Amino acid sequence: MVVLATKLYVGGDAGDRALDSLDSLVANAVGELDVEWTTGLRDDGFPSVTVTGDDAAAARNVLAEEWGAITPHRTAGETYVGTLDAWDEDGFVLDAGEAVRVPADGLGLGPGTPSQVRTRFGLVQHVPLRFVEPEAGGATELADAERDRLYDWTRAETGRVNVNSATRAEVRATVNRAGHADDIVTVERLGLLEQSIVCKPETDPPGLLSDIGPHLPAEMLCVVP
Repeated sequence: MVVLATKLYVGGDAGDRALDSLDSLVANAVGELDVEWTTGLRDDGFPSVTVTGDDAAAARNVLAEEWGAITPHRTAGETYVGTLDAWDEDGFVLDAGEAVRVPADGLGLGPGTPSQVRTRFGLVQHVPLRFVEPEAGGATELADAERDRLYDWTRAETGRVNVNSATRAEVRATVNRAGHADDIVTVERLGLLEQSIVCKPETDPPGLLSDIGPHLPAEMLCVVP
């Protein structure tokens, strides 16, 4: 079994659609391998995938590589994934199966308070973030690869609107319904329920957010280059 480092935190029909979406994504990732799988949901909201078959080990590795894996046993110096659970003046708190605090000076994302950093980089709640497990007594830091990805967002020619609480298909449908299909490049999947709408150069991210916001019960944040 592999526990994926992305959370399912919506209920009802939306939760059922999200689980169906996850099952389709798992099929896309491992469907070519000689495996069978079942998806489930832990009490803490992290989905689990139980894999059997001749290629089970390979399939688990593929899923862990694509989504990150929640594990109770982490090795100092290695990179893991947690979801953004909370933030305060002292830093971020990630959920990696347990609370992992990244102090403000471990973010490495430039000036400002953690709340200001979160807003500047469009980090909606529950978005998966990579971190480095510290040595005993040390402080957790965001991984260099994560910092590079986030800085790339702010240095690009195009802005973004980041969204939580919706699948990629739901976000694309909302953009289309709001009449903005021609104003975006794509919708990137950040997590199961966290998406990033990549705008075209001439599209104003705050304007796009204003138009689609009423149609999505979600947190949305803009990334403006």
